[in-house]
Amino acid sequence: MSAKPHPRVGLFVTCLVDAIRPQIGFAAIQLLEEAGCIVEVPAAQTCCGQPALNSGDDADAAHLARQTIAAFEGLDHVVLPSGSCAATMVHGYPELLADDPDWAARARAFAARTHEITSFLVDVMGYRPQGRRLDASATYHDSCSGLRDLGVAAQPRAMLAEIEGLQMHGLEGNDVCCGFGGTFCVKYAPISNAIVTEKAEAVERSGADLLLGGDLGCLMNMAGKLHRRGARTRCFHTVEVLAGLADGPAIGEEA
Repeated sequence: MSAKPHPRVGLFVTCLVDAIRPQIGFAAIQLLEEAGCIVEVPAAQTCCGQPALNSGDDADAAHLARQTIAAFEGLDHVVLPSGSCAATMVHGYPELLADDPDWAARARAFAARTHEITSFLVDVMGYRPQGRRLDASATYHDSCSGLRDLGVAAQPRAMLAEIEGLQMHGLEGNDVCCGFGGTFCVKYAPISNAIVTEKAEAVERSGADLLLGGDLGCLMNMAGKLHRRGARTRCFHTVEVLAGLADGPAIGEEA
């Protein structure tokens, strides 16, 4: 896929990034602008509706879908630093609004121009970071929605390979769930804890300094478990490293 020169891109920040880790949003804007995009952040955006959808509240999820589609119409692309929120829009919105004659076509058109950020940068814009250096080792966790729903795997690794000094270590079970799963970790806390314990053990065995990924919810879950275990591994969203913003507090660390 190719993009027209200087496409107008709407950044959907996501609830977690907005409330907990705004630096991820700023890193996303930086990378999109470096790739040649004109970035807009529509003020009318709120939640993508994923928690409602996952809980069976289709009515509220559909309401949020309509609100989001309306907020981003007129832009060339919609980009998110989250595979799970992007998958909700790409797959969930057309299903939620399939029987609504006023919104079904709009939902399909919206889904067709919606992308997870590393996929957009690599597959659409052909972007690679230039002049970045980070003397550290890192391992990568593939979040479920980004990997399985959107096929995001090679794209972040291709860009991370361009960071001078960054040594990538393999992660045993990199494609296995971390136990977060949005509302899953609340409804089934003991199961979630068992899953993230196994993930933390694998991260520690990798010997990497950093754990990277593309979904803040997953990273918060893993960072919390690693911290409670006394592990030295620090967690960052991939775009923070790609934008050269991994020199400050990691996820879960105090500023």
